[in-house]
Amino acid sequence: MRRPVVPSLLGLALAGCLATPQGPDTSAAPDAPPSAPVLRRLTAGQLARSITELFGPGVLVTRPVEPDTPSRGLIALGAAETSISSWGVEQYEALALDVGEQALESSSARTALGADTHDGVVDLAATRAFAERLARRAWRRPVTSEELDALARTGTTAAGALGDYHQGLQLVVAAILQSPHFLFRVELGEQGELSAHELATRLAFFLWDSTPDDALLAAADSGELLTEEGLRREAERLLASPRARVGLRAFFTDTYGLYKLDALDKDPAQFPHFNSELGALAREQTLRDLESLVFDEQADFRTLFTRELTFVDRRLAALYGIRATQPDGFASARLPRESGRRGLLGQVSVLALHSHPVASSPTLRGKFVREVILCGDIPPPPAGVNTALPEPTGTTLTLRDRVAEHLSSPACSGCHALMDPIGLALESFDGVGRFRTLDNGAKIDPSTDLDGLAVADAWELGQLLHDHEAVPRCLVRHLYRYATGVAEPAPSGSDDPLAGLTERFAAYEYRVAPMLIDLVVSPAFRRVERTR
Repeated sequence: MRRPVVPSLLGLALAGCLATPQGPDTSAAPDAPPSAPVLRRLTAGQLARSITELFGPGVLVTRPVEPDTPSRGLIALGAAETSISSWGVEQYEALALDVGEQALESSSARTALGADTHDGVVDLAATRAFAERLARRAWRRPVTSEELDALARTGTTAAGALGDYHQGLQLVVAAILQSPHFLFRVELGEQGELSAHELATRLAFFLWDSTPDDALLAAADSGELLTEEGLRREAERLLASPRARVGLRAFFTDTYGLYKLDALDKDPAQFPHFNSELGALAREQTLRDLESLVFDEQADFRTLFTRELTFVDRRLAALYGIRATQPDGFASARLPRESGRRGLLGQVSVLALHSHPVASSPTLRGKFVREVILCGDIPPPPAGVNTALPEPTGTTLTLRDRVAEHLSSPACSGCHALMDPIGLALESFDGVGRFRTLDNGAKIDPSTDLDGLAVADAWELGQLLHDHEAVPRCLVRHLYRYATGVAEPAPSGSDDPLAGLTERFAAYEYRVAPMLIDLVVSPAFRRVERTR
């Protein structure tokens, strides 16, 4: 039976030496970029993975935490521009106490943490040693004597008050996990350069989306990580780990907004193939494709838009009109030309996510391609302008007809001309991504153009994106933003860091893995700069 915790004791751990690291104000609104290096709050996924790394898979995150807030399309940027609400503080406290109880609830769990050797006898030295081991990993840096003294006092005082040594250690765990040194990634730098432990933090969260392991922290302790050779060696080690696949999934889930598929909602009367599992299945298909392309095939990234090989389960196979190659789970399958689809833009993850609940949307689909794949800028609509499409009439049955009518408005055409023509190439797929030839009984014409180049259909659009010069640079830009939390790098002299990285990406035949290493060892990754 759980004994009551003394909340006032926990306050000891949150005062003085455990105060927030000194950095700039991080409470700016999501749309207001910070003007200086900032503390980046752990995302919900990073928090959960870090707790698993610290305590093992048996310790679970059972409570909600501060929600992730995207900025300029990326949660990674929002994490650098938002702080923690009063509600969030309460949730982190409840979670930290719960994790502390889970982590020390059994003899085997205590042994794994090195906390089961004193038979419940209060021992200041043992408490201090326990706190040092855990805090070093959780805070991703060496712990000062003053910090350790405060943690040890918290544990022993609580143990005396509660009459249980291990319940005292629970409060030590809770204090460490509530500390801003755990909840925020400290990447403030000194004289424009990240310290060794800040660099270890940035590297681990970039490639693993989780906290550094002991080997990476040891490389930071020794100073090896501050050398290009040492940094490259650690980056290659991390990238060779299975955990790099988790990191890759986290990057593309953020960049392509795949987390939004959790809330995918369609009118089942309009789309009988829709069910509550479709969003998760669609995300898994896309992430498996990306994993295979980057790690297994080590292929040209641009083939993401022309791939005929994909991974589907039987439900997605039915929606795509192809045969599933095994009865359960995901397996590789090839998309035939008559399916009309190939590559990323033929997948439910894009087609359904960027549609309305009752209809497809050339505008939403085109906006995704223009902003996320090509990194183009589309201004918001003018205030007071009605952005709704006209209802179908006898002369405007298809969305192409209605979009043309919509584009005739001078107030709309400037922006919509950047989006709608791209989306029209995908009109052969309905609001959940099922192939069709008719819209409201009228024949669909998917021919269009991309920046003046003729496109017959979605199949050809994939090839044009494969060949588009903006696609590689856009990926490099997203990776830089994701890694650093900075929207754009400041030019170094006359050099554009992203241009140099993009040139080397081309030299690697657009293979992602070597480009990730190149980004890590670049000055742009290692420095701290003002955002733009």
